[in-house]
Amino acid sequence: MPITLERALTPLFCKNAPIGFHCDGGGLYLSVKSLKAGEGVSRSWIFRYRRAGRLRDLGLGPITTVGLAAARERARGARQKLLDGIDPIEERRAARVAAAVSAARRMTFEECADSFIDANSSGWKSAKHADQWRATLKTYAYPVIGSLPVDAVETVLVMKILEPIWSTKTETASRVRGRIEKVLDRAKALKLRSGDNPARWTGHLDHLLPAKSQVAPVKHHEALPYTDLPQFMGKLRQRDSLSARALEYTILTAARTGDTIGAVRSEIDRKEGTWTVPAARLKGKKGARLRDHVVPLSDRALQILDGLPEQSLYLFASEEGEPLSNMAMLELLRGMGFGEGLTVHGFRSTFKDWASEVTAYPNEMSELALAHAVADKVEAAYRRGDMREKRRRMMQGWATFANRPSSSASKIVPIRPNAN
Repeated sequence: MPITLERALTPLFCKNAPIGFHCDGGGLYLSVKSLKAGEGVSRSWIFRYRRAGRLRDLGLGPITTVGLAAARERARGARQKLLDGIDPIEERRAARVAAAVSAARRMTFEECADSFIDANSSGWKSAKHADQWRATLKTYAYPVIGSLPVDAVETVLVMKILEPIWSTKTETASRVRGRIEKVLDRAKALKLRSGDNPARWTGHLDHLLPAKSQVAPVKHHEALPYTDLPQFMGKLRQRDSLSARALEYTILTAARTGDTIGAVRSEIDRKEGTWTVPAARLKGKKGARLRDHVVPLSDRALQILDGLPEQSLYLFASEEGEPLSNMAMLELLRGMGFGEGLTVHGFRSTFKDWASEVTAYPNEMSELALAHAVADKVEAAYRRGDMREKRRRMMQGWATFANRPSSSASKIVPIRPNAN
């Protein structure tokens, strides 16, 4: 069909044109169609062209929206595309597909955070961790950026979240910052955003906010003086409860609360008299290489294990078979009248002070007993034969000291490792 630039239509004709296909020239047509009975007609613009031997119609819009002059300009643009080798229908289709893909990939910060939590929660120690993530983000982040596209989150918005709480709730603010950073890292990995992470601390937010230590100095866990330990242990042994035995076992093994309440029977080797805490349950510095932590058990620690019920997978379990609550030992401690600030974790410091001031065991040995990182060659040495036995003697000495009559606690005699 030849294309002519002769203009045949007028605005008045377009308004009153009968049903049919009316040519304006240059491939532009006015299409007038009858609607359902009694509903009148529709009038719209069509650009007709031939591509690869195929006749094609490109809709340019209804006459109520696109007037004659605008339709002619749109037709002219379509002819230009054909001259440039572009099929306007295929171009429009590609644009719609791209828009649909973009819309499908467009995700809010809250949606991205939910997907991060869902993807990682199975690898976290407990469901509480996922709940804490959701709670802190819901309280502090979502009111500011929750409904925004994840690619729209910028530094100024992150600062709007952090600044109000950085000085008053520093630890919480630091956790919120880290969680926002992880969510945005995931978004970048999924190609949902690009560029630097606006929640990154090093080299970015550290130039905008004071360091945590400047606004909230680190508070160490309050520890019981080791000279008071025998008196404390005497009172603790008088308490007949699972949480009391768990606390006593935790103190005698210098363990962390989580290691004790998560302990299962398969970790105990009665023949060797050891407790092996898997690396997966150990707490360490970010990036540190952790190994299973082997604890030589004292006679009293083994005696505690002998007195535990055996119907549960966990050593210290509730009647329902679930691990003891992580608050159970702390609540017991607070009820014993040894100070509100005293913590279960603080007994690890009590052990360290005892080992440093009362014994002649090397510092590396007590560090290893606390599952702290030491040089690989040192750790390897303390895992072998005699070194393991020296560690056993140290833990037995700790148990003996802890269980001595309180009246003799002040009569401290240095405990030295045997030469052989």
